[in-house]
Amino acid sequence: MEETNSHLENMVTILSIDGGGVRGIIPSIILAFLESELQKLDGEHARIADYFDVVAGTSTGGLVTAMLTCPNQPNEKARPLFDAKDIKDFYVHECPNIFPQSSWKIWRYFVNKYRALKGPKYDAKYLHNLVKAKLGNTRLNQTLTNVVIPTFDIRTLQPTIFSNFQVKNTPSINALLADICISTTAAPTYLPPYYFQTKYVTGRPRQFNLIDGGVAANNPTLVAIGEVTKKLLKQEEKEENKADEKLQHYFPIKPMDYGKFLVISLGTGAPKNEMKYNANQAAKWGIFGWLTAKSSTPLVEVFTHASDDMTDLHISEVFQALHSEQNYLRIQEHNLSEKASSMDDSSDENLNRLVQIGENLLNKPLSRVNLKSGIFEPAVSEWKTNKDAITSFAKKLSQERARRRSPPHVIPPISKS
Repeated sequence: MEETNSHLENMVTILSIDGGGVRGIIPSIILAFLESELQKLDGEHARIADYFDVVAGTSTGGLVTAMLTCPNQPNEKARPLFDAKDIKDFYVHECPNIFPQSSWKIWRYFVNKYRALKGPKYDAKYLHNLVKAKLGNTRLNQTLTNVVIPTFDIRTLQPTIFSNFQVKNTPSINALLADICISTTAAPTYLPPYYFQTKYVTGRPRQFNLIDGGVAANNPTLVAIGEVTKKLLKQEEKEENKADEKLQHYFPIKPMDYGKFLVISLGTGAPKNEMKYNANQAAKWGIFGWLTAKSSTPLVEVFTHASDDMTDLHISEVFQALHSEQNYLRIQEHNLSEKASSMDDSSDENLNRLVQIGENLLNKPLSRVNLKSGIFEPAVSEWKTNKDAITSFAKKLSQERARRRSPPHVIPPISKS
């Protein structure tokens, strides 16, 4: 059914990308299709960053977020550093260098066991150099649209959210985008924690001791919605402030008014329900088992997948309760094999497998979580497949962008200040 501009008035558009290591290939396929649909509607120069008020990402999703929103030059003609279609090739080419694999599987098994006792499996030197070379001196406040990237500070045991919305009041978080990406990808046992400082003219330097944002929010959708809501509530409190009038006009939004949000949330895949572990196995594990069983890291996988599903369940409940489920699109593969569910298997065989999974996911039936059972089931919707849903959302995004650019009320996207 075709949407009209009136149906989309005053929408807040959010794109969210989960963490998952090499499995970032899966959402990269979806993003490439989304951008191609936008280009069919608005021309070859259309880019994802042009259509979303907020792009959020955790861990590997944080890296993708930076690739989509980092400017390629420091002026008003800047475009995103990466086209969405190039992200898949980036992963396929660079993952073997970030997560180097031994060609001998038996030797790799014992090496991984040893590394789990001595320190992170990978030293991250290649990743650090790569990210710094690509993102350069770009800071958080210079992204082409608002970004929200969660990390976790192990010194304070508190989440640290890098958000454009907070830069004005908390300038110490205006860090280099490269430092933020390295931090949010520092998955415990896989990659080392990351330390850096931000320095400003006034006040002491702020220290960060950060690890992967997945320990707090592997699915950052709810964090992104929270950041926007906080921004708009503060705006409501300053109605007399003339400098903020454009936001007042644009977002007459009330607390938890999810009907005003248009959200695409992309997962990186989850294992089959019966596939991974069972209580009889886990009953025998000590620290060593929770870190190395079945050549993976059960402890990390448990808290990341739990975070994904709890977030999706909560958001699905709210959107359905408000009869706005057509405004929330969650695309996730729920049937990964044991090999495909690895966060760091960068073998050619597995990377090609992940590309195929992403391509197949486009043609799979749209699914939604059953709020009673918690199990994902085919959705009753006008959209038959994920591809259909993305095509529909592309039309909504295009119409919303056209509405903002149309006179007499030229309404800009939500500001970053």
